[in-house]
Formats: sequence, structure tokens, C-alpha cells
Amino acid sequence: MSRDDNPRRAEGQTGKRATSSRLRRRAFLSSAGVAAGALAFGTPTVAADDYQPVTDVPGFSCDQPQFTCGREVTAADGMVSTVDPIASGVAAQILREGGNAIDAAVAIQYVLTVTQPHGSGIGGGGFMVVYDADSDTVECVNSRERASQTASPELYHYDGEYDQDIETGEAMGTPGTVKGLETARERYGSCSRRRLIDPAIRLARDGFTVDWFLAEEIAENTDKFNDAAIETYSDDQGNLYEEGDTMTNPDLADTLECIQRRGADGFYEGPVAADIAATIREYARDPDQVVDEDDLSRYDVTIDDPVRKEWRDVELVGQPMPSSGPTVVAMVLRMLEFLEVEEYDIRSAEKYHLIAESIYSAWADRMEYMGDDEFVDVPVDALLDDDYLQSRADPIEFGETVFPDDDEMGPGQPGETTHFSVIDKWGNAVSYTSTIEQFMGSGKMVPGRGFLLNNELTDFDDEPGGPNEPDAWKRPLSSMSPMIVMRDGKPEFTAGSPGGWAIVSATFQSILHRYDYGLSPLESITEPSIYTHHFGGIEWDEGVPSEARDTLTKWGHEVDDEPSEIGNVQVIASEDGVLTGAADPNRDGQAVGFDRAPGQRSDD
Repeated sequence: MSRDDNPRRAEGQTGKRATSSRLRRRAFLSSAGVAAGALAFGTPTVAADDYQPVTDVPGFSCDQPQFTCGREVTAADGMVSTVDPIASGVAAQILREGGNAIDAAVAIQYVLTVTQPHGSGIGGGGFMVVYDADSDTVECVNSRERASQTASPELYHYDGEYDQDIETGEAMGTPGTVKGLETARERYGSCSRRRLIDPAIRLARDGFTVDWFLAEEIAENTDKFNDAAIETYSDDQGNLYEEGDTMTNPDLADTLECIQRRGADGFYEGPVAADIAATIREYARDPDQVVDEDDLSRYDVTIDDPVRKEWRDVELVGQPMPSSGPTVVAMVLRMLEFLEVEEYDIRSAEKYHLIAESIYSAWADRMEYMGDDEFVDVPVDALLDDDYLQSRADPIEFGETVFPDDDEMGPGQPGETTHFSVIDKWGNAVSYTSTIEQFMGSGKMVPGRGFLLNNELTDFDDEPGGPNEPDAWKRPLSSMSPMIVMRDGKPEFTAGSPGGWAIVSATFQSILHRYDYGLSPLESITEPSIYTHHFGGIEWDEGVPSEARDTLTKWGHEVDDEPSEIGNVQVIASEDGVLTGAADPNRDGQAVGFDRAPGQRSDD
């Protein structure tokens, strides 16, 4: 397998993007006093003036006394952490006006459709894990994309061969994000649809400042763009938008206004739905198996009970199937507890070896058993059983590595998503991961509508026969891992990440670093991590010591020669009435805390 074909490559970590991202992360860690190679136990949180100024959100400024902005900040009355300072600013305004965490999360996702279209948007889907303080319950709003009602296990079978082309209509699932957002708002929110969509409409119509990452994604994905996408991502002179430019998207503003007026019906029925179906059909090899207007009109979300697992003295809570992520996160963390990983130095070969071996085992189970539980009987309880996990941990030894044979494995699924977290003054919490699959999804924009369509159905196995084979109305298996760590039934830590298969590694290691090694929220993100799965082989963050890498190689692991960026984690900790948000520095993410004006009570 060549490096370019290696399924371990996640988040497009090649060339200019990887170099730029590593330099930004290294510079930040150095300035924050947590430089790679030096532990940061007990260091103070990052100064609140380490933030990206936001000029695109009228009425919001990090200089206002109610707000505190930065990579890691604390507050008492609300906290949001996202990959995008604009979205964080909009959400903080919602909290200041009395909106709750779900209101803020809905507003964030609509804004990200405008400002971060490479990672998520209304042409995709996702999973929202919600803790509702009034009812003291956790529910999951599942807006995962579905295949057409006419799809078959032979969805990718053409001319005698199987081919998952990411740009075909067969790759495009029924989008779920809009229905998920509207369902969450109606079920848990307190603000009007108009208020929550207005910021996104304004940004699309009036313009926003293009950040470095969006500029790179526009430049690097032009080969798969259709004419509508090229036009949308180019200025009036026909030049692709670059960092610092002001980008407008009036077509998307019109689409969002349609949703604002009609709700989800404005997206799933009528002219917008007709245009979505026509675009999918245009790129289909077999029009009889792709999403059509009937699929769009019938789409609905599910409200799921979360997957839960006791771990140490807390409870891990997250999205159940068809997302494998939280189940695998729980499996690996429990195995590492049995292996007493905390007894080993945080940057030791022993720690990284135990992590890798635990992932090999859990990921093999993922590939063998997991799929959409509306179609497959997934033995989640058995996989999370302590006796079973102990049996998976027992064979792990230092000095050697064992992982399944290649002929037992499926193809890799690199991808791109976004994750954000919100906690409000009442204790409501949201951990939300959304996606359009790969960077810029399929690259196909719905003409006149301003948004890209996902290529999420490539998360199915390309060949039939396993639990994750394609089928009619089926949802593909996901690795998204929106998690809430609960203590005594209350949210204490939220975590999640983008990154395809790397999502699981990035998410569970942030939890591991927080709870087993006592790191601060920001340190739990920036502490160097590794990434692997059932194929074996290890990618590693800048800062994993060369001595540890050499030992891992001697023990049989295939270790990459150069570092990568693993995930983009956003977290919030809630302890003793103090909220601490942290945003991963490998992009321009920002945490924003809200405190009510002096003299006002924060408990009413």
C-alpha cells in the first residue's frame, strides 16, 4: 500500500496544510508555555488575550466585559468552544440574551454552514448529544444521512467492479442537518428560529473574513468543484477567495431565509428539495439508486438514548449507533484502565504502546460487528462488558504487537467534520459533531442554493457482505464521537473532534489526559497524541519523543517518519460552578466565556 493510498491519512494532512498547521500549533504551544517536549502540569491557563479578534459579528467584541475569549478561558454563566471565532461570538451573544446551550448550538451550526463550509453544513448530517437540565436526562439527536430508499448492497457495483467515487450521486446521502437543528430547537430550545438563523443569513449576505484554513481548502479542492462551487468560492473578478478576503454567498442567504420562513419544510420540500435531487441525479451513475425528492420529503431524525459506560469514578456518555465512536472510545478507555496506563509516564513508549494495542483490538471489533442498528444487531452491551474488555486487555504485553491480518479488514475512511461544545448557566450541555464527510464534501454545490452536498455514503463499505454494507434507507457507520463525561449524573467534561477515523483517537486521548494525568482542559488537547486503528501503523503529534518512537518500532509498530496533526478537539470542563473552555490551537478555534454584568445574579 502506498502512502497516498494509506487509510490512516486523516484530515488531508499533506503538503502545505500539514506544514502550516504544525507551525501554528508549535508557535502557540511555545507562547503558551506548553511547548512540545515539556510537560505542563500545574501551569496557569492561557491568557485571555490570546484570541482572534472578531469584527464580523455586530454587537460582539472580546473586549466587552461580559465576554472572555481565548484558547482556554473560564466563566460562570456560559461557555462555548468552536473551531471558528465568528461562530463562537454569535453563540456567546445568544447566551448573553438568555438563550440556552441548545439555542447557541443551533446558531453555531447555521453559521458554520457559511464560514466553514469545508467541514460541515446544511448539505450534511451529524450527531448532537444533549443534557437537558430540567429533565436531568441525556438524549441524542441523530441527523445522520441516509441512503436512498431504492439503494441496494450493490450501490457501488459498476461494470463488474466496485468503485466508491466520492463525486458521484451514489456518494451523496439524504442531508440531515436542517431537520436535526429544527428538531433540537423545538425540543429543547427557547429562541425563535428567526433569531437563531439571522446571524448566518447576515454573514452570507453581507460577508465575512476568509480565514487561512478555508482559503487553503478552496484552493486545494477546485478539481472536484462543479461550476456552481467555483462561482461561489470566487470573487467578482473570478479569483478564488484568499485569506483575508471578504466572502459573500447570497445564494446561501436565500436558502437560509427559506428555512427561516418555512422551517425544515423549506429545505426538504419544494424548490430547494427539487434542486438538491436534480444535482444528485446529475452526478449519478445509476439514477435509480440515488436520493430523490421522495427521500428528502420522508427524511426524519431519531431521538436516541445514549451509549453509557462507567469508567473510573465517572460515566462516559455519547451517541450510539450508527456512530461507532463513543462505543469505541469507551472500550479503549476501559481497557486502558485495566492495563493501568496511568502508571506510565505520559510520553513513554509504554503509554503509547498500550494505547495502540487497545485501539487495534477495539477497532477490529468495530469492523466486525458495527453498523446501523436499524439493520444490524450490534452487540454493544457485550462489547462494553467488563469481562469481555478484560479479556481483550489481558493479552497485551510490552515488547510485541499483535493486530488482525489484512484480509480481515475493511477500507479506511479519512474524512472531515467539525465539533463544538456549549454549556449554559442552567447546566444544559451540548456536544455536537457534524460533517459533510471529506473536505468540501462531494465538491458539488446545489446551483443557486449556495451549499455543498455531502459524500457521506462513502462511509459504507464499498463491497457488500458486512454489517456496514449499503442498503435502502440505511445510515452509514460513523466514527464521530460527541461525548459528555458525567459525574453524579451531571456534565463535567465535553469532548469531540473532526478527523475521520482519527476522531476516536483524538477524543479519547483528551479524556484520558484530563482524567488519568490531571491535565487542564487545554493541556488535555495539546498533549501529543497518537493515532492508529486495526490496520496497525502509528501517526503521531509533534512532541512524541523520538526515544518512545524508536521503542515502539522495536516492539513491532510501524511508526510514521514525520509528525501529523491529529484531530481538532474542542472541550468544556464544568467544576464547582466554573466553566473552562478550550479550543485546539491547530486551527483558529476559540473558546468564549460569558459572565453576567456586575451586580446581576447568575443563579436566577
